[in-house]
Amino acid sequence: MAMRKREDEIFPNAAGIDIGASSHWVAVPRHLAQAAGDEPVREVGAMTDDLNALAKWLVGLGVDTVAVESTGVYWIPVFEVLEQHGLKVWLVDARQLKYVPGRKSDIQDCQWLQKLMSLGLLRAAFRPDADVCVLRAVARQRETLITEQASWVQRMQKALVQMNIQLTEVISDVMGQTGQAIIRDIVAGQRDPGALARHRHRRIKASEADIVRALTGNWREEHLFVLEQALAMYDDIGRHLGECDARLDALLDQRAAAKVDIGALPRAGSKARVEHDIRQRLADWAGVDLTRINGLGVTIVMKLLTEIGPDLSRFASVKHFCSWLSLCPGTKISGGKVLSSGTRRSASRARQALKMAAMTLCRSESALGAFYRRLCVRMDKPKANTATAHKLARMVYFMLTRGEAFVDERYEEQQRQRSIAALKRRAAALGFQINPVETAA
Repeated sequence: MAMRKREDEIFPNAAGIDIGASSHWVAVPRHLAQAAGDEPVREVGAMTDDLNALAKWLVGLGVDTVAVESTGVYWIPVFEVLEQHGLKVWLVDARQLKYVPGRKSDIQDCQWLQKLMSLGLLRAAFRPDADVCVLRAVARQRETLITEQASWVQRMQKALVQMNIQLTEVISDVMGQTGQAIIRDIVAGQRDPGALARHRHRRIKASEADIVRALTGNWREEHLFVLEQALAMYDDIGRHLGECDARLDALLDQRAAAKVDIGALPRAGSKARVEHDIRQRLADWAGVDLTRINGLGVTIVMKLLTEIGPDLSRFASVKHFCSWLSLCPGTKISGGKVLSSGTRRSASRARQALKMAAMTLCRSESALGAFYRRLCVRMDKPKANTATAHKLARMVYFMLTRGEAFVDERYEEQQRQRSIAALKRRAAALGFQINPVETAA
């Protein structure tokens, strides 16, 4: 094999770091190490002082680009410290190095990483700006707390069922207004089913007599203790959720650019007013109101913006953006034969949010809802869901990059024309003719 020349290197001053839990192995170009009288490979510790010393050493050698292998969460401190010292850091997917034979030691891994980086054979993973990462950390913590809170609700339901308190049979939401009032009264010491049933809200379909029968059970002390503990944990997590919401509001207010008109403010004191305030903060940060897109609610838009941020300039085109989200068909071709055209598997939270938004369009009367249902006729629902998520991703990209508002009328008109054409074809096949009826203005 011919020896590579220095002229072939795209990043001649690039370094490679093999990330570990307790130490990291660093490989720098041999010509830079020889000029400074150092070894081209060095092991550094994982402490902050060690990382600062590593950054100063790389800057002193003349290294301008560093490839860091994405190993767990151990790469995050290294990435942030190197970035703070002005180095350009590439986060590299470990799967790009997985199938290299014979290179299994840490020393050889960092040398191979440095070599591939210098030749331009690696691709950097997308990592949003530091401001977005701050919001993303808080948003992910909030999502974790919601999941944990739901698990404690399940524990409360289990304790109630073990006492044969069939509250879930008469109330759809155990932690709604009626359910919470009943559970808190039970924890406070109330055991009379009639007294507990008086908490019934007028909108509950089950009668008060049915609730009394459901609340007649076997009050055992051990299950009551578990119920009390679970309720306390639920309330404690709720307090932390409130702190996360306040922190998110403050961070969004700091990043607001220009005021975006999202419509009239709902009446005071309503739940819609709180949602409107969150929509306004998100729109001011992004510059556009993404909730105008059918299927994208406040929760979905919050997850999208905290994961990818409002700046998508790092993606060369909408195709690159959709490919990064793993919403594009694959292209595995060998010998002119298509081996596979399925989308790649991905754990991207932004992708999951878009697919969840696509799923909510099944009953929507909008053009996007009709698009989703039309795809469900042609293919199975998982594929239709992915294709609709791909369409939503394109709309999000164009709104964030062009600053254009979402106009649903054009899509609705396209869907109307398709429906009219389909009706005419159906009528012609049955021997009829459809004539439009003019309506008075």
